[in-house]
Amino acid sequence: MKHFILFSLLILSLKGLAQQPAKPNAAELYNQIQKINFLGSVLYIAAHPDDENTRLIAYLSNNVKAQTGYLSLTRGDGGQNLIGSELREQLGVIRTQELIEARKIDGGLQFFSRANDFGFSKNPDETLQIWDKNQVLSDIIWVIRKFQPDVIINRFDHRSPGTTHGHHTSSAILSYEAFDKVNDASVFPNQLQNTTIWQPKRLFFNTSWWFYGSKEKFDAADKSNLSKLQIGTYYQSLGKSNQEIAALSRSRHQSQGFGSTGTRGEEDEYLEFLKGDSPKDKTNIFDGIDTTWSRVKGGKAIGDILSNVEKNFDFKNPAASIPELVKAYSLLENLEDQHWKYIKSEEIKKIIAGCAGLYFEAVSDVQEITPNSKLKVKVEIINRSSIKINLKGIGAVPVLESNTETVEDLKYNIPFIKNIELQISNEFDYTNPYWLNVNGSVGMYRVDNQENIGLPDVIRQIKVGVWLNINGVEIPFERNVVYKYNDDVKGEVYQPLDIVPAVTSAFEEKVYIFNNDRDKTVTVKVKAGKDAINGNIKLELPQGWEVSPTEIPFTIDKKGQEVVAVFSVSPSEEASEICIKSSVTIDGKTFDQNKIDINYPHIYKQMVLKPAEAKAIRLKIKTKNEKIGYIMGAGDEVPKSLTQMGYEVDIIKPDEISTEKLEKYDVVMTGIRAYNTVNALAFKQNILLDFVKNGKTMIVQYNTTDDLVTKDMSPFPLKISRDRVTEENAEVRFLATNHPILNYPNKITADDFKGWKQEQGLYYPNEWDVAFTPILSSNDKGEKPKNGALLIAKYGKGNYVYTGLSFFRELPEGVSGAYRLLANIIAIEK
Repeated sequence: MKHFILFSLLILSLKGLAQQPAKPNAAELYNQIQKINFLGSVLYIAAHPDDENTRLIAYLSNNVKAQTGYLSLTRGDGGQNLIGSELREQLGVIRTQELIEARKIDGGLQFFSRANDFGFSKNPDETLQIWDKNQVLSDIIWVIRKFQPDVIINRFDHRSPGTTHGHHTSSAILSYEAFDKVNDASVFPNQLQNTTIWQPKRLFFNTSWWFYGSKEKFDAADKSNLSKLQIGTYYQSLGKSNQEIAALSRSRHQSQGFGSTGTRGEEDEYLEFLKGDSPKDKTNIFDGIDTTWSRVKGGKAIGDILSNVEKNFDFKNPAASIPELVKAYSLLENLEDQHWKYIKSEEIKKIIAGCAGLYFEAVSDVQEITPNSKLKVKVEIINRSSIKINLKGIGAVPVLESNTETVEDLKYNIPFIKNIELQISNEFDYTNPYWLNVNGSVGMYRVDNQENIGLPDVIRQIKVGVWLNINGVEIPFERNVVYKYNDDVKGEVYQPLDIVPAVTSAFEEKVYIFNNDRDKTVTVKVKAGKDAINGNIKLELPQGWEVSPTEIPFTIDKKGQEVVAVFSVSPSEEASEICIKSSVTIDGKTFDQNKIDINYPHIYKQMVLKPAEAKAIRLKIKTKNEKIGYIMGAGDEVPKSLTQMGYEVDIIKPDEISTEKLEKYDVVMTGIRAYNTVNALAFKQNILLDFVKNGKTMIVQYNTTDDLVTKDMSPFPLKISRDRVTEENAEVRFLATNHPILNYPNKITADDFKGWKQEQGLYYPNEWDVAFTPILSSNDKGEKPKNGALLIAKYGKGNYVYTGLSFFRELPEGVSGAYRLLANIIAIEK
């Protein structure tokens, strides 16, 4: 009896146990065979998703055939979202998946550190204060020790603080420091229980004309210390240029609006040598490094076999390569070098399966399962080659064993289908991004298990494995159990299998505003994770707040169904901010989590579990009952917050904008980046400005400097810049102390700018017509005042307001001062 072999969690995660079984064609298999004969690695390091140079990653992976990794220190949690309303951690989940999808296209591998993208930072000093510098350095060294790159490439320059995002420069500073420490056993010695020290050969900086200020300056610069790579390769077997592959990869960053058009022809990338052993051949970053099988003890024999496989590969009959591939696999299993053994074993298994046309999947009959239940799984295996393959064992990983007797001969092109039942024990964790399981800090996620640090994806626990005897050699394969269904429009759709609580609950609103003493209805949705549940739900509030009833019983018959519990909450007499918690009890067990599903077509469905909480604010705020028409932009939750404030809010579709439609509104407000994303505004702007001219108010939230749909966004000249105030606690000065916007109906004070989250605002105008009155002034430390956060102009009988203040972040976070100020802006005409 032979126990199923579990390969390194890191390598398996990086290789990606894909949701959908791979179906490589002969050209793709040949490229994989070429790659297996190259034993060299390169690690690209930067700060965020979308910082990576996909042209270089695609070139190194597909042309050079190197193991190519991208270490993004953050998951991009602090960015904006062009495709939905998710922000912060949920946006980080989306951007994580976008990076994973990008790597599937360009051939790279993905890593992360525990650093949290807390928002824009103007210098590395601030960044490294908010991040835990030592922890992030530890993570970089951990990834280097595990991945063992021969070459490291920094995306940014460690010598130019203040010229770019502080996260950018910090990534380069920490990488530069890590290069000298990764081979020192006294540095983070606890890591050496799970890995070994390692020394990369050289460190580069991926420079370009952008870092020199202009193409002319770069052309005139001394390039004697630069390596020049010609990355404009055309891959004949794939029918694509390197840049076309890179563009497809970059276009996965849909939440950031980074769709890219591929180019063709010669193109160069430049790498400045920083540390280590300088290459003599400036066109080869692996110059002087043995990247053949001879670099590992016992590897030459494997290399000889695989070189012949590459030389004799039959594109019409890939299965002809299997006997030699199996021989190489057997020799691989005896290698002493565990690092390359893990990597190349997985690669060669994929090639063997591809050459055999081996299709193997394990499909659940449900997409969600609860602990302590049984899961029905349909396993399908088919051998579409003439090679003899015997099934020796099938079952759950890691308890699967190989049988001495054959379970089934996998005959040519005849599917083997077996239905098995797996017990999902109470020991299994709920599915959740592992970096969100425990609360971290503003600058860092908390991950206590060292082995998990660096892993890109959600850790999937339910797997099925098989032992296959191929040409007399037993080889294990495993797959994540997935859910599959047929969609009438999309056809075959794969989704991950999620382990969920028996019941979850969610507040209808994230924030409840109590601007008077009256009770407010608080609605909670209760959703069943399994059939036939009954229990009670209650709300937990601090002293001074009251709820009625104290508890509500419920019954749900079917899994996935919801019931609604309606409570009446009375606020405290004094102004306060509290957290309301939802608590559900069934069978004597308490459940207090909210399940959030994130589902976009360009990434696999994701599930996030968070505490079932909402914020309630007893706020001394006055509003004037204006009717508001809201034109959505890139996506935000401001309309929900306006409704909570007591306003009557309608979402206006761009094609509905007309003089007649707008007549009933006192205020029209545009969502974030509306003038970047809503093309129809170019043709509706005159109607909107006439709305203002006739005595109404228009409030325009921030837009970026890129691709405005019209130059006439404002009735008067207004130039948007990249100015922003990233220090959320920066002093705010009032430029127009007597202006109604600071006095009516709420008296705005410095206290109203306390407790802001992530930033004060972004993309402020830096030039404007004299018709505008600037209201606020603020700046980050060491910078000149920024006066464009809130601008107001009288136009005709009405008021036009432009603001870069980050209401889209502050309102969902329940920042009371943001509510009070916005109420004044809305009431400006009154």
